[in-house]
Amino acid sequence: MRRVLRILFFCIISFKLLPILVAEELRIATYNLNNYLVTDRFVDGRWRPSYPKPEKEKAIIRQIIKDVSPDVLVLQEMGSIDFLYELRADIAREGIHYDYFVHMEGADQNRYLAVLSKRAPKAVLKHQDLNFKYFEGREVVKRGMLEMTFELTCGTKFQLFAVHLKSRYTDKKEDQQSSLRRVREAEVCRNRIIERIHDQGTDKYLIVGDFNDYPSSATMRRFYRRGNFEIGALVPAADSRGELWTYFYERESRYESVDGFVASSAFMAMIKSKCAKIVDSLGALTGSDHRMVYLDLMLPATAQVKK
Repeated sequence: MRRVLRILFFCIISFKLLPILVAEELRIATYNLNNYLVTDRFVDGRWRPSYPKPEKEKAIIRQIIKDVSPDVLVLQEMGSIDFLYELRADIAREGIHYDYFVHMEGADQNRYLAVLSKRAPKAVLKHQDLNFKYFEGREVVKRGMLEMTFELTCGTKFQLFAVHLKSRYTDKKEDQQSSLRRVREAEVCRNRIIERIHDQGTDKYLIVGDFNDYPSSATMRRFYRRGNFEIGALVPAADSRGELWTYFYERESRYESVDGFVASSAFMAMIKSKCAKIVDSLGALTGSDHRMVYLDLMLPATAQVKK
């Protein structure tokens, strides 16, 4: 009887120590927060100069982040780093913890790129030197470009490039809706991306953000191809009703698709269903005039010891 019990005991212990295959998942999102800062704004129908983002808008943003719970969250129109600290702390009080964060300063002294992440990046590079010829002078990419490298449990490495390109606002009659400037920003960002992926020898990368232009525009085409070199493809995105828009342009009462992802072919292969999702929860447009877009990665299973 003792011998039987010993054999049974060793069988149980051996079974517990057997490695099991666990598929790794990662969720990446992009979200323009619509002026998470102090600025002139209309609040409840009244003009408020130098006014912070109303709490009811912040609460909706927090709820959307909580509901989606991205592992890596790329943010546009974030204010100074103190506002990022505030958002991170408020989300933590609601149970979503981001141990890692990056705040990217650029030539735009009001609106910044930022990232909140549950995963530790292997490397962070802030491209603040991107400049281009614009009419008779030179200009810089106002919000710069943020590059982050991640290495996952399965050993997969990828690079993430975050951008927020020029809006339609312009003070130049020669460049209606800043179309030329946006194309020039896209070109110089694209060229740096190509340099970086060649330097790093990677074929897995994702370009993320608010491109401020529609999918077939000259701006977006800069990110798809340069000459014979295929850079990436737009990741298709839709909400629960099949609608494709990510931004409501209130001035012209127009819905547009300007936010999302461009993925390399090797990265696209890791995306679940090869598509992204647009958040259409109730009241989403009260928190921001943009809707969050996110995608899920399905990564190779890794062996883990069962405990």
